[in-house]
Amino acid sequence: MKTYLILAWRNCWRNRRRTWITISAIAFAVLLSILMQSLNRGSHDLLVENMARYSTGYLQIRDVRFEDDPSPDNAFEYGDAIEKEVLAMHPDVRMVIPRIQTFMLAADDEGTKGALVMGVDPEREQVLNGLMDQLVEGRFFSWKDGGSGNDGGSVNDGSSGIEPSEAVVSAGLAERMELAPGDTLALIGQGRFGMSASGLFVVSGIVKLPVVEMDRQTVYLSLPQARYLLSAEEHVTSLLLLPRHKRDTDDIAQTVRTKLAGTELTVATWEELMPDLLEFIKFDMAGSYVLSIILYVVIGFGFFGTVLTLTLERRREFGVLLSVGLKRRLLSLIIFLETLMVSVTGVLIGWLLTTGVLLYFVQNPIQLTGDLAESIMDYGWEPILPVSLDPGMFLSQGLIVFFLAVGISLYPMAKIARLKIIEASRS
Repeated sequence: MKTYLILAWRNCWRNRRRTWITISAIAFAVLLSILMQSLNRGSHDLLVENMARYSTGYLQIRDVRFEDDPSPDNAFEYGDAIEKEVLAMHPDVRMVIPRIQTFMLAADDEGTKGALVMGVDPEREQVLNGLMDQLVEGRFFSWKDGGSGNDGGSVNDGSSGIEPSEAVVSAGLAERMELAPGDTLALIGQGRFGMSASGLFVVSGIVKLPVVEMDRQTVYLSLPQARYLLSAEEHVTSLLLLPRHKRDTDDIAQTVRTKLAGTELTVATWEELMPDLLEFIKFDMAGSYVLSIILYVVIGFGFFGTVLTLTLERRREFGVLLSVGLKRRLLSLIIFLETLMVSVTGVLIGWLLTTGVLLYFVQNPIQLTGDLAESIMDYGWEPILPVSLDPGMFLSQGLIVFFLAVGISLYPMAKIARLKIIEASRS
């Protein structure tokens, strides 16, 4: 076998230009196919990451009725004892993040807008999504800012002379309502079981959220303040479970779902909470796969043309080798080894080039501007093109190109099997 490997390697470099052209074509195919998949997956991963961290969480415990009626009426009790119980359900649950949320009217002197009001613990949100790092103006309230049913505080209605509690507003909503830190915002809505919910809040800060839909409408309150506002003391509408590793999400969900059986609570993963987003990603990936197939066909024909030329040029050589006693299967083996060496070299060079390109774009993501950026933002995406470094993508795309090249090598092997020695020797 060593002799055949040496012969195949030397044959590869008898015509250096042709060999380098073939290797370059394979490397370019690997580079382009991985880059296409990386841009697609990077955009999808960023979208899912932002939606999971800022909106639904990777895992969410909620009342079974909340999906059909997402109102404070379907909040559930939450305290230290319940938190310890949830953390003990699975060792890979890193943290529990409580939230209470509802839709309300946000009003100022100029008018009203619909708003998503979220009561949060800013310190825990910081661990989940770096919320406080998104501040562009002002400051964030602390966990105990504003009152709660437990602390004896109250929401100011503007008649008591007490300073209003604080709220942090998303940049999009602040722009729509022309709000700035220090302005007063009124929230009007309905609390638990038909209770009136209204209060005045001083805008303490403005955050820029990466999820465009949320950036246009979100108001953050401290969890105690939101509970009191909605007459939902000691209640939350959801508990977000932060897994130690994202790959553990399904395993945690299965375990927690089993332990919640028989209660009024259920657990859902981000895929179950955002089915429309998942379908959109699948549809978008299907378009990417179609483009990849077109690329493989183009590269395949180019590579086949090179192999066809090589086979015709070496027809006389094959005839002479067979006439002096070399067996057809051994000659086919040598040709196969030649194609294998060229293919492997091309894939490896393609991997190296792609790694360098992707590492650059990881540090310097492509920023979209102008009308294209606005169109992307209208769909709720950030106007950037991030890339993915998923190892499985490198392996799958490299193997596809590799097997494509190996499959094309069957052509010269078939020609050798049917080659007429005398005609080939005289050609």
